[in-house]
Amino acid sequence: MINQYPLWKYLLIVAVLVVGVVYALPNLYGEDPALQISSSRGTPIDMSTRTKVQDTLKQAGIATQPIEAAAGSLLVRFSNTDDQLKAKDAVAVALGDDYITALNLAPATPGWLTSLAAAPMYLGLDLRGGVHFQMQVDTAAALAQAEERYVGEIRTLLRTEKLRYLTVARQNTGSLEVKFRGIEERDQALKKINKEYPSLVLKDEERGGEYYLLASISEKEQLEVSKFAVQQNITALRNRVNELGVSEPVIQQQGADRIVVQLPGVQDTARAKDILGATATLEFRLVDTEHNVEDAVAGRVPLGSKLYKERKGAPVLLQKRLIITGQDITDASSGLDQRDGSSAVFISLDGKGSKMMYNITKDNVGKPMAVVFIENKTETRMVDGKAVKTKKTVEEVINIATIREALSKRFQITGLDGSNEARDLALLLRAGALAAPMDIVEERTVGPSLGAENIAKGFNSTLIGFAAIAIFMSVYYRVFGVIASVSLFVNMVLLLSVLSMLQATLTLPGIAGIALTIGMAIDANVLIFERIREELRNGNTPQASIHAGYERAWGTIIDSNITTLIAGFALFLLGSGPVRGFAVVLCIGILTSMFSAVMVSRAMVNLIYGGRKLTKLPI
Repeated sequence: MINQYPLWKYLLIVAVLVVGVVYALPNLYGEDPALQISSSRGTPIDMSTRTKVQDTLKQAGIATQPIEAAAGSLLVRFSNTDDQLKAKDAVAVALGDDYITALNLAPATPGWLTSLAAAPMYLGLDLRGGVHFQMQVDTAAALAQAEERYVGEIRTLLRTEKLRYLTVARQNTGSLEVKFRGIEERDQALKKINKEYPSLVLKDEERGGEYYLLASISEKEQLEVSKFAVQQNITALRNRVNELGVSEPVIQQQGADRIVVQLPGVQDTARAKDILGATATLEFRLVDTEHNVEDAVAGRVPLGSKLYKERKGAPVLLQKRLIITGQDITDASSGLDQRDGSSAVFISLDGKGSKMMYNITKDNVGKPMAVVFIENKTETRMVDGKAVKTKKTVEEVINIATIREALSKRFQITGLDGSNEARDLALLLRAGALAAPMDIVEERTVGPSLGAENIAKGFNSTLIGFAAIAIFMSVYYRVFGVIASVSLFVNMVLLLSVLSMLQATLTLPGIAGIALTIGMAIDANVLIFERIREELRNGNTPQASIHAGYERAWGTIIDSNITTLIAGFALFLLGSGPVRGFAVVLCIGILTSMFSAVMVSRAMVNLIYGGRKLTKLPI
């Protein structure tokens, strides 16, 4: 008997090994500290931007590698993290608010591997780190929004009950003030408002012959509003992270009004910062056509109106009364307007929002309605040679359209700065409106959370385990043990290549999965070799023993690996975070081990002994 594979099997094994080595190689090259520069508002990134960055870094005396351009952004690599941090401050000040400057770790993979779409695995926060944001929720703004909602609802209630009033307005002190001509109307309104909104603290006053009703939100509801704002923002951030496709993120509350976001293995940190830090939302308001815009610009703004500007700078006078906000939006998608091909966002509203939109647009057909885009931004300015960050809110009218008919649940808006802004705005609205603005108070690329010593132990445990198994197998099974050790190394290469192709995030539990896989993978070779020894003891020839060993041990190998796969799937389905990472590595390792322990090891045995006339085997 001659043990040989057909030619196609040898070619298949060689092809798999070549692909495995190529896609596992990027993990050996490490990463460079880098700075990623991208546009925040559609500002083009061209040669002038690259020149400005180069000049800024040259003036600061910071050495860099050649600047790379990719996917609408610039990537600047540095030799160490000190230069990276210095460059971030200098470039952020030089470019201003039109660009996002974010820290990054860029793979140092050679160009020929990158051209084959070969990339290293992402490493989790406990190994390589990732992006760490600490964000502060503006709970005062959440309370102000709640007060503005009460203003609109009280107006609607008084009109529905046909109670005459002069004005309903929010005061700078945080209270709501309702003004009446007569005491009877005020007292009736007091009873109605108290009945409809028991959480409001009401107080009546008389000043200068006019009657006032003061309303303020109770302390209990203020706490509830603040708590809801933080929880709603956490939910919105989770949805945004899901849109980014980040695996195993950490999003959790810290203290009363802060949220920590950790994104392990993130590559495009500029986009992550843009999406997470953005507080963009929309407000729909009617245009004030009864008053003169020029008077408002001169400082005579009507009591029930507010002055805004369009993106081109033209002033627009809008009613303070809100129709709907981003919180009423349930779905949003970007696309093109069929009429003129411009970028558009298609919006769907919830029940409350669609009812409000229908009632107001039904009564105002033929009148203009404006869409206000609101975004909180942070400006960096140089003051006395130091970079000082200041917060500002940008409110722009992006669209004014005449109401042709009553709008309800679905409609579209236009007037955006290109398809990128339409896509990002749709993402933010689809992910859920922020209940309150947030500011990034801390941003960094975090190092290993378990420390370099624990990381070294994790990798060393895998290497020591492999070496111990290889030594034992080589001593106990001699040449066949060496073959098993080589196939075990092949298994490690294939496992790393599959994880790299899947762009998986490797964490410390994942390393534990690799270490466990090494021990389990050798089990298949032990079963095969023991079967070969048993056949030899029964008097079979060496070639027949090799054939019987591989063929008859296959069923046992399948059974043992399937049971482990079932356990791995259960861990993946029922576990979360690190447990799922461990399960993924374990399951992939089992599949690669079945290929390497059976096909690869038998191919080597066949090449060494298959065509020879043997009287004994070194096993």
